[in-house]
Amino acid sequence: MTATSTGAVYDRGYRPYDGPRGGRNEARRALWRASVRRALGLRRSWRQKVFPWTLLAIVSVPAVVNVGIAYLTRDTVAEEFEFITYREYVGVGTALLLFVALTAPDIICPDRRHRMLPLIFARPLTGTDYVVTKVAALTAIVFAFGFLPHVVLFVGQAFVDRDGSLTYVRANAEFIWQVPIAVAIVAIYYSVLGILAASFTNRRAIAGAVFLIVLLVASVVSAVLSGGDEEGVFSSMWAVVNLLALPLRVRDLVFLGEMAPDGPLGGIDGGATAAVVTYLAVVGTSMAVLLRRYRWIET
Repeated sequence: MTATSTGAVYDRGYRPYDGPRGGRNEARRALWRASVRRALGLRRSWRQKVFPWTLLAIVSVPAVVNVGIAYLTRDTVAEEFEFITYREYVGVGTALLLFVALTAPDIICPDRRHRMLPLIFARPLTGTDYVVTKVAALTAIVFAFGFLPHVVLFVGQAFVDRDGSLTYVRANAEFIWQVPIAVAIVAIYYSVLGILAASFTNRRAIAGAVFLIVLLVASVVSAVLSGGDEEGVFSSMWAVVNLLALPLRVRDLVFLGEMAPDGPLGGIDGGATAAVVTYLAVVGTSMAVLLRRYRWIET
């Protein structure tokens, strides 16, 4: 009794690659695209899409509410009421921090955990390329996360404005350049810190927790130390080192041209310069540490 074989053998052999060769720039773009897709859950299971897209929906709620209030209060005594302003909407808070805490580890930690770095660096990529591409990918995502709700707010306000859309656009034209710059300032800051935290571990939960804890602890310590200074001599110094609020201080410069009058640096000589210098120092130092770490891994 013999069994009938139904298998088939395909002898395809090995063929050299004869397609286009993109080189180093194409390798960077491929790494950038892969990082963005992974962070947003694209081409992944629905579970990977829940958190980023849910947080984006949550952060858009204030814009929708503000537009709804503007529509309902047209031609009433409450028509000047604003639920949230463009300045306040930049760096919206908890949702943005959670978004970075979730996405930064997700685009860094798997490379270390699955030992993908030797394969990545086998391409025409350097440690500097890797760091800059990863930071650029996360910055682009965080920028979109912070900018899209502003688009909803601006377009919605323009449509419901009593005097017409064009009148609203002309009256609020400064926000067209202020919002992108302010959002970019916040996005770069949190992205660099998020990638830095994720570079020290291959566990995503630990990386996200470290990112949040460092910012929150710095905020609490700064508030305690600055609040205990009755004469205000050292108050501004401790307010500057509040890592959580630091990008928001620089944001105020974009919208107001000075520190917010009701803030801890308002009315203090050199407060704006100190905020900008500290911001650049934090971002620059974080990038230097990242470049050093991945240059060492590369070699």
